[in-house]
Amino acid sequence: MTSVRPDGLLHVVRPGALTTVQDTGRPGWAHLGVGRAGALDAPAARLANRLVGNAPGAALLETTVTGCAVRPDRPVVAVVGGAGCRVSVDGRPVAWGAPVRVPAGAVLDVGPAVDGVRGYLAFAGGLVPEPVLGSRSTDLLSGLGPAPLSEGDTLPLGEPADGPPQGPVPWPGAPAELVLPLHPGPRHTWFTPAALRTLTTAAYRVSPHSNRIGLRTEGPALERAWDGELPSEGMVLGAVQVPPDGRPVVFLNDHPTTGGYPVVGVVAETALAGAAQAVPGTRVRFVVRA
Repeated sequence: MTSVRPDGLLHVVRPGALTTVQDTGRPGWAHLGVGRAGALDAPAARLANRLVGNAPGAALLETTVTGCAVRPDRPVVAVVGGAGCRVSVDGRPVAWGAPVRVPAGAVLDVGPAVDGVRGYLAFAGGLVPEPVLGSRSTDLLSGLGPAPLSEGDTLPLGEPADGPPQGPVPWPGAPAELVLPLHPGPRHTWFTPAALRTLTTAAYRVSPHSNRIGLRTEGPALERAWDGELPSEGMVLGAVQVPPDGRPVVFLNDHPTTGGYPVVGVVAETALAGAAQAVPGTRVRFVVRA
């Protein structure tokens, strides 16, 4: 990914609890200890980009629970999607999930999530901070990419494509129950048969301590078949690691590339978009896939 000449600036008025720049991430660098990062709800990010005429992998903003507010210094078409919320331009309500025109100097305000966790703000032309290892994504674990937004920050805007914006389209809502298909292994033999039954039958729930690194669960602990420690080994997106407290953690995009706690199974990547939007307290079911 090469540098792009900016076509304007986006000024951060209210950064929110955690707002980051994300694209499709930087897969392929795990051998250097660099994770993939990228939008947690990849389908929502792609759809937001499509609605403003961007390429699917254009950089955009990912908000967490509390939204954010930004002010462009040139007119721009924007879409707010992902987690449902109120959206306004200079205090006037505008559509969520559809393209809206934001005049130069106007404040686009994305309110707190009322359905889901993570919102996506796409701007025609995309955001074009300098890429690192081929991606503009913020990686909270490695510190690569732009820092999480702070008040007063500016981000460069790219030049919009010639095509008109699209929309509106239906958006999926946050899951009432998070069903995660699980492929057992590679370390499921480190757990008792009773623990493996518990994993697929117990009522786990999403912990409020979840983040971009991993979806933590609340529920019964999984009992190990024996004590001992593993040498650190490679970790992948969707790995279900079991730390000493026995409660499964599903690794998300900012996960570490290695770890020493046993991985009882791996969740299919296609199921992780729901994990990005599951609010604390959401029921979690692990369903074994052969």
